[in-house]
Amino acid sequence: MRPAAEDPALRIAYSPCPNDTFVFHAWAHGHVPGAPALDVTFADIDITNGMAEHGELDLLKVSYAVLPWITDRYALLPCGGALGRGCGPLVLAREPGLDPAGRTVAVPGERSTAYLLFRLWAADEVPGGVGEVVVMPFHEIMPAVRDGKVDAGLVIHEARFTYQDFGLHCLADMGEHWECTTGLPIPLGAIVARRDLGAERLRQLADAARDSVRMAWADPEASRAYVMEHAQEMDPGVADRHIALYVNEFTAGLGDEGYAAVRALLTRAAAEGLVPPLGHDALSF
Repeated sequence: MRPAAEDPALRIAYSPCPNDTFVFHAWAHGHVPGAPALDVTFADIDITNGMAEHGELDLLKVSYAVLPWITDRYALLPCGGALGRGCGPLVLAREPGLDPAGRTVAVPGERSTAYLLFRLWAADEVPGGVGEVVVMPFHEIMPAVRDGKVDAGLVIHEARFTYQDFGLHCLADMGEHWECTTGLPIPLGAIVARRDLGAERLRQLADAARDSVRMAWADPEASRAYVMEHAQEMDPGVADRHIALYVNEFTAGLGDEGYAAVRALLTRAAAEGLVPPLGHDALSF
């Protein structure tokens, strides 16, 4: 049964990207039996990371990289996020084979998982270090590289499928580096919920996210209008490839391998002094 009409909707923020709208379509539209109503705000990941750090909203899609700063207030849900293989951020440039040492690089947020993976990659592969790092919205990065405003750019999302349309070349794949050095899938985006909602409520929210994912898979056409409405004029074929890459078995449930990947990322980053150490029970609720 659905909750009583007077129950307040939970405030959630996620991106307008196809994987998020695909995952949350059923839940956001009241199609998941027993799930609480949602009051949805659309915001890019750098904005939702900031919202989480300030304790705003009940649920958010955030970068895994921001977890060490928010796990005192938010719990990681095991469903609804983005983690997988062959889906990592890319470093792009106008010139193939450009040496990134000392170069200006645009990145999509200093607390993004993409930037964290980039820093781990650079520590291994760019001994001299890159030059200036410029933060800009992810959709502005490829035009900035193409137009020579920066030497290289770290890109995420559907840029994996479209960068060649901008005349750009891939210098390195952050996900490939991560998988080769760890053997683990790539943690990208997480769903978190306020800890003060209580363990029982958090389990209910995890179930709702899982059910929403499964309903999306069971009837992909049901979410198509919602996905394309928010896809920022994206080609439908690119949207489909985006969903196929970023919505996978780990979206329905992190499982042991997914949790191992998250712990490995944040443990290694803490050892490098890039994030605060993660508490022993930080990933549980």
